[in-house]
Amino acid sequence: MSAAPLVLLAGMNCTDDLWTGCGLDDALTPALDADDLDVQVDRLLRRLPARFVIGGLSLGAIVAMALAVRAPDRVVGLCVTAANAKAPTARQYEGWTAWLARLAAGETPAELQAGILPVLLSASAFESRPDLVGRTIRMGEETPARALAAQLRLQASRVDLRPRLRALSLPTLVIAGVDDALCPPRFHEEIAASLTGAHLENLAAGHLVPLERPTEFGEVVRAWRTRTDSAS
Repeated sequence: MSAAPLVLLAGMNCTDDLWTGCGLDDALTPALDADDLDVQVDRLLRRLPARFVIGGLSLGAIVAMALAVRAPDRVVGLCVTAANAKAPTARQYEGWTAWLARLAAGETPAELQAGILPVLLSASAFESRPDLVGRTIRMGEETPARALAAQLRLQASRVDLRPRLRALSLPTLVIAGVDDALCPPRFHEEIAASLTGAHLENLAAGHLVPLERPTEFGEVVRAWRTRTDSAS
């Protein structure tokens, strides 16, 4: 039996360059292009194969979790990275609304991305890896303003997924960045605790884990995927 295809969903204002160097080049990488979580899940379910392994980072991981709880019969395995499964806070709503206003006023996704580099990358990467800084900004340059606006509205449609995750019974890998300023390790401990038999890994990285640690990230995912394929 052939292995189930791997689907990877990048985070907000990111592109599939997020996965470069991870050794996961066989993955399907659909973009997030809807302004509502349920609509985004519907679109993916129409586009994706009958059965698949799905993973994502940040907003991509939120969509992956929502899809898994909606259609567990389609999902062979779930990989969650740099994510928060809780409902948005008032402060988050305010931040997304402010970004929408700034986009409408003419700021670009790249300019907005540049303003939050210290929370996307670990301090060491931000200070000593200009290549990663450049790639992070370029992902914003390659994200159309209309796509980022849709993703900001998609963020605002999120719900607390933890109660629904408890009903899932499928192989799950949870990956946290030890230095993630947006989604610290404790968020991932909560997610792993909500899922039966979830495996939790911590990597020395900020929010954009696969960008900072592509080799380690890829090795962890491939090893877990091999176990998942053997069990399916």
